[in-house]
Amino acid sequence: MEKAINRITADPAICNGRPVIRGMRISVSSILEYLAAGETTDNILQAYPSLEKEDIQACLDFAKSITDKSILNYDLQSK
Repeated sequence: MEKAINRITADPAICNGRPVIRGMRISVSSILEYLAAGETTDNILQAYPSLEKEDIQACLDFAKSITDKSILNYDLQSK
């Protein structure tokens, strides 16, 4: 079975190299913004019929993989 995160691609010719879903012009950040605003997966899938439920999960997995990195060297509480 395909790993969900493999659905996320980046190509300089598509959306200026921003991470997108399966090479389509639907950015990961757009889907994450919808989810953060409280949209349901079903509503997003209805708005984007070319997406599959696994694409939404792939966006979440991608975001998790980025936040798992230890790139922050400062205390977020102090900001």
